[in-house]
Amino acid sequence: MKFRSLAFAAAACVSIMPAHAQPQSTFPERVAFPSADGKTTLAGYLYLPQQRRARVPAVVMMHGRAGAYSSAANGVYEASTLSKRYQAWGELWAAQGYVALMVDGFGPRGYPAGFPRHSYDSRPEALNEVTVRPLDAYGALAYLRTRRDVISDRVALQGWSNGGSATLATMSVSAPGIVSPKPATGFRGGLVFYPACGLKGQFDGGLLPYAPVRVFHGAADEEVSPRRCGDLVEKSRAQGGDITFQLYPGATHDFDDPGTERRSVPANVAATDDAIARAKAFFAVVLKE
Repeated sequence: MKFRSLAFAAAACVSIMPAHAQPQSTFPERVAFPSADGKTTLAGYLYLPQQRRARVPAVVMMHGRAGAYSSAANGVYEASTLSKRYQAWGELWAAQGYVALMVDGFGPRGYPAGFPRHSYDSRPEALNEVTVRPLDAYGALAYLRTRRDVISDRVALQGWSNGGSATLATMSVSAPGIVSPKPATGFRGGLVFYPACGLKGQFDGGLLPYAPVRVFHGAADEEVSPRRCGDLVEKSRAQGGDITFQLYPGATHDFDDPGTERRSVPANVAATDDAIARAKAFFAVVLKE
């Protein structure tokens, strides 16, 4: 797939929404639902299609280590202060006709502002991306299946950075909280953006996803190792997993962030443009009837 011109992408990508998608007139609805950990009530933000049908597919979205909210939230953690990246993706999926649910797994556990870079070893075990956050993903899946506007067996998963790592663990046949490792009872597919692929040492030999997974990484990622992720994907494919790895030359961590700093890197604009196209095409396939 060829990149669209950088000149066009730079002009069009103030937000990552495609030109035909219009922002919601109101902020997403805040909802609450239990994690599959059996003790945590999670917060979520629902993006709904403007042109409503009786029932539609859905997407669960898992935030990165900085949490669900903008760095400018200033202590106000609500729909209006969600990260612009997650707002843009939620609006994009709603424009595609899906219900999108942004899950806040850090705020309900006392860490709404998330964590800075280089804090990995000091983060609490209650936020473990391999053993805990998958339980949040399956809690979100269970919640969506109670809604009359969602097709219960057509839900996909997307995660960024730490949430991308959680998405990898969630899609494993051995994921905690999974009812049955099949697309019909779990997620239909997973999109994973610039994850850390150490995964607490639990998948050093690779992981076997029960549904298709697509991993996107920047070759110039300054936070996590794209090489390690490439190795994980290769080992996972050797096990028979339907998982692929897309590496973008010159792209950094958070390459799809719509803020000025990341948009000033041409490789990030190109990577974002291409990843959006691939993500839309992927979900169109895995979420079809």
